[in-house]
Amino acid sequence: MKKFLVCILAFTMVLGLTACGGQPAAPGQSSGTPAEEPSGGEAPQHSGTVVVYSPHDADPLNAGVNEFMAAYPDIEVQVVAAGTGELLARVKAESENPLGDVLWGGGADSLAAFKDYFDAYVCANDSFIDEAYKDKDDKWIGESPLPMIIFYNKELVPEDKVPQTWDDLLDPQWKGKIAFADPAKSGSAYTQLCTMILSHGGPDGGGWDFVQKFYANLDGKVQSSSGNAHKLVADGEYAIGVTIEKSGILYEGNDKVAFVYPQGNSAVPDGVALIKGCPNPDNAKLFIDFVTGKDCQTSQSRDFGRRPVRSDMDTGGLLPLDQLNLVDYDFDWAASQKEAIIEKWQEIVVG
Repeated sequence: MKKFLVCILAFTMVLGLTACGGQPAAPGQSSGTPAEEPSGGEAPQHSGTVVVYSPHDADPLNAGVNEFMAAYPDIEVQVVAAGTGELLARVKAESENPLGDVLWGGGADSLAAFKDYFDAYVCANDSFIDEAYKDKDDKWIGESPLPMIIFYNKELVPEDKVPQTWDDLLDPQWKGKIAFADPAKSGSAYTQLCTMILSHGGPDGGGWDFVQKFYANLDGKVQSSSGNAHKLVADGEYAIGVTIEKSGILYEGNDKVAFVYPQGNSAVPDGVALIKGCPNPDNAKLFIDFVTGKDCQTSQSRDFGRRPVRSDMDTGGLLPLDQLNLVDYDFDWAASQKEAIIEKWQEIVVG
């Protein structure tokens, strides 16, 4: 099987995808129309390139892309891997001349804040995805709901001291021992920030007061990526990490770490979106159909513990969402006020 090309994002170079850029494919279908396979039993002839921007962890990202290439061996997949915030900024910066075709991953509230840079698309699996996990204008599609977790190192956190709530993270004994990613760079950390605010009275209640206390207990230590949060805990450099369910599940069978679902949780999905004016729209739509399809959803759930978004699949042994204490997540606020929320966070960081 041919290998796909991974371009690590150096965001200071806006045109840094030059080495990854493919030649534009033939014009795609109109926005909102699922890519259709030919009838009559003929094998579809798909070729060309698709450029995928993704913040996903390397293993599920590689697996998904390799599975797609096995299904469509004549399509060259090129990947740009970076944090959600960096990729969304790149999509915006390239909007006059898009270089990417599809964004796979990142919290849907982050994608919604940049929905002007995506084209509407109703995927082939639309009937299997609940309306709660789709943009009302079809600018993004949820592909995996993501509850938040408190991840901890069992050698550093006694079982009777494991934090069960966000407020437990304010305990002075955890000062400087909590791994948390920068919400300006990480989509999952941004969702965590919004979840904390909403579970403490909202932005006009006690939400920001809690965030100030939480940041003070971080002791000025914020990670550059969400991947660091769980890795540093697993390595014993931090006692506790705030991260997402799929990251904690990666350590199943590791006796040194465990996780709990905090009270006042959220389950905003990772999303997938068609980049507006992309050079390879047909192949981008095929990719979106594929990652929301049952085969990919099954393998991602089985191999990486990612919750399927499809209504015709079970949770694979994960705790059902209705058994979690979920906050009433204000999606419109999180999306429309993202710039102001990040600015307020940065003010707290600067002091």
